[in-house]
Amino acid sequence: MPIQSTIISLFALLFAITVHEASHAWTAMKFGDPTASAMGRVSLNPLVHIDPIGTVILPLLLVFVLKAPAFGWAKPVMVNPRNLRHPRRDNLWISFAGPAANLSTAAVSLLLILGIKAASPGAIAFVARYLNGQQVGTVPLGIIALILFYFVFVNCYLAVFNLIPVPPLDGSGVLSGLLSSEAATAYERIRPFGFIIVVALIMLGALDIIMRPILHLIAGLIFS
Repeated sequence: MPIQSTIISLFALLFAITVHEASHAWTAMKFGDPTASAMGRVSLNPLVHIDPIGTVILPLLLVFVLKAPAFGWAKPVMVNPRNLRHPRRDNLWISFAGPAANLSTAAVSLLLILGIKAASPGAIAFVARYLNGQQVGTVPLGIIALILFYFVFVNCYLAVFNLIPVPPLDGSGVLSGLLSSEAATAYERIRPFGFIIVVALIMLGALDIIMRPILHLIAGLIFS
């Protein structure tokens, strides 16, 4: 991966993680739980969300050693359900807030790319050549479009990953809020095995299978 791509993807990941966690914290505060807010987590300052392993070591290992796309996580946002007026329903929205923020970021970035495409088709050609490893010149709008492309990719990837309904991912909180109390209690029994299940799904390529049609759709909108 070229050094420029590495820097852009790491920046996009840091921004995506920051928006994700800040949205969890802000939503929890709005539903009556000040725990994360008191810890300074309702902030777009990435320093308050950084996890040494998930935000620093893992992404650097992926991009510099394994030559893979940047990926990682931040410190989890603490939520005290005792402060919530309707714990199960409120936790559903708190859980969904992070992926929703990432999807919103991806959508805005995509719209900006399409705006650039309408104003300067050559900028999109620049992005296509760059991603294909071809020689490119300096196209200011093309550079902006390239950065936005990484924002779309990273935020979609993070949102879809977190919406997998397996603890401790956000999708488990969303699903638990949709289930009946009895079903949610039974569902919680898989929590001790959640990390193993998530790793197994990644190893089996489940996330790539889910992401493939989404990325094809995005690429079609941008490059068609």
